[in-house]
Amino acid sequence: MKAVILVGGQGSRLRPLTVNRPKPLLPVGNMPFLSHVFGHLHRHGIDDIILAVQYLPDRFREFYGDGSAYGVHLTVADEPEPMGTAGAVKNVEQYLDPHETFLVFNGDILTDLNISDMVRFHKASGAALTISLTPVEDTSSYGVVEMDASGRISRFIEKPRREDAPSNLINAGTYILEPEALAMMPVAQHYMFEFGLFPALLEHGRPMYGYNPPTAAYWMDIGKPERYLDANYDLLAGKVAGLAWRPAGVARGEGVWADEGCDISSGANLEGAVVLGKRCRIEYGAKIVGPVVMGDDCTIGETAYISDAVLWDGVSVGAGATLARCAIGERASIGVRAWVEGGAVVGDHATIGAGNKLANGLRVNCDIKLPDQAITF
Repeated sequence: MKAVILVGGQGSRLRPLTVNRPKPLLPVGNMPFLSHVFGHLHRHGIDDIILAVQYLPDRFREFYGDGSAYGVHLTVADEPEPMGTAGAVKNVEQYLDPHETFLVFNGDILTDLNISDMVRFHKASGAALTISLTPVEDTSSYGVVEMDASGRISRFIEKPRREDAPSNLINAGTYILEPEALAMMPVAQHYMFEFGLFPALLEHGRPMYGYNPPTAAYWMDIGKPERYLDANYDLLAGKVAGLAWRPAGVARGEGVWADEGCDISSGANLEGAVVLGKRCRIEYGAKIVGPVVMGDDCTIGETAYISDAVLWDGVSVGAGATLARCAIGERASIGVRAWVEGGAVVGDHATIGAGNKLANGLRVNCDIKLPDQAITF
């Protein structure tokens, strides 16, 4: 079985983190998000993968090549303009076998869904298309399905108010399709699963089923900064058990993992879950309280405090600075006694001068140089 991964979006809700890299290449647990997806598919016997790409396609080619280093055969298919979710699949039709079932996977969903079991359900039901489902408390941001006891879908409602929703089961972004579903999609048009293919299948009486896993699967849309942070934290906490991820390096204390070349002062205090990349330096008096993920070559100054944070490669944090519930881009610099907290995001190569206080979801663009004490809440 082949898999099509939809990675066409520009990740605008995650900016500035997605200015220099597409959303599926953002690090989660110090590993590109898409690499987790490849590993998950490989464990379920799916090794032939097509990336439907519209934004920064060459970044995928540069990073993954033909995929062989990651145990998959990879095809990167350019999308000349945004084609929509189903349109992107139709655009890669030439790479699919016209007689074989195939999988479609949203490229911004972190999940440990049991794909093998979903395939078995799909085959047993005789569906033309099967949608993975997950329960949520608030349905107003998602597509909701109504189905009978067998799982056959009778209605699909996009983003209903909570009080109008027929169920709390939403489209979780993994689909199994038969060739007949692909044949129903128009050529060279912007076309959506939710507003195009799903209604067309129902109108023609073709069986469309919802797969509600018997054992709850982890599911997280990483498309917003707070969810991106939560995905990192959940991975560290072992909540995404089906991905079989473990930190690189060796244990340097309970729940503290450090990759090669790290220099941790004996006067620093690290409390898990903490993951450090290669060659990180933690200076005297610094306190790091998990969940925290740092990439390679990060430097944390004396008496700095870091908690609930994700730092990419090469981040420098000055003495006495505080980072809490934030994401810091590649080679950004946080000045002495600066505060970055409350969901704030700092872009690649930005410089936050001494004494600044960033909070309330503030976003600092890439390459910005913020003078000392320019922002204080």
